[in-house]
Amino acid sequence: MFLRVATIAALLVAPLYAQAPAKTNAPAPAGLPDARMLINKHVKAIGGRPAILAHTSMHGTGTVSVPASGMNGQIEVFGAAPNLQVIRITMGGIGEIAEGFDGKHGWSVNPVTGPTLKVGRELDQVKLDADFYSDLRDPKTYPEVKTVEKVTFDGRPCYRVSLKRIDGSLDFDYYDVATGLRAGVEGTRDTQLGVITQTSVERGYKKFGKLMQPTELVTTTKPPSVEQRITLETVEYDTVEPSTFEPPAAIKALIK
Repeated sequence: MFLRVATIAALLVAPLYAQAPAKTNAPAPAGLPDARMLINKHVKAIGGRPAILAHTSMHGTGTVSVPASGMNGQIEVFGAAPNLQVIRITMGGIGEIAEGFDGKHGWSVNPVTGPTLKVGRELDQVKLDADFYSDLRDPKTYPEVKTVEKVTFDGRPCYRVSLKRIDGSLDFDYYDVATGLRAGVEGTRDTQLGVITQTSVERGYKKFGKLMQPTELVTTTKPPSVEQRITLETVEYDTVEPSTFEPPAAIKALIK
């Protein structure tokens, strides 16, 4: 529901790159728990399906940094059902970067590429990434999920679950064996600079209202190889005005 890792990773890659030279669940292998059971365990651990569905919008704030370059900034995330989203980042040394999906148009604005509209496969992926209830891993979006192995992820035993999306993308979730909470995600996305791969670690779960959210996200994106750190500080639910998701004027000028 909160930080869509793929979206945020892609949002920061462009400026940094410019500066740089319906199926059912597949059965789990013997001895591994069912994938849908692991997803449901995570949902229960963060507050439960009814608590998730009780909200229709959220507003989160925090900090973002790129340790290798010494850059730091602020991040603000807005989301609303069913799939509205706006992310704004103000990064020292770069300026303001923004990205959104208004239910039809995907867009981004940054100092390197200027205002751009997302098209084709990139637009399809952004639409799915903006799902407000993404923690539920709805079978309509993820028609095939499967537990593939038990691994060590972020220094802890986790179950690795593959998720095939309706756009053809293949993502992976990592679920902590001990707590049931999702420990991280992994996937690839199309961007203006080509296909990027990112792995994100989710830590520091904290309760905001009736729901738990990870407050520390460490995402490694490549190419180029970039580590981004996001710290969530505040979350408010059901306070976002619909006008928040209107594209900026520079984007409206591109929409025909």
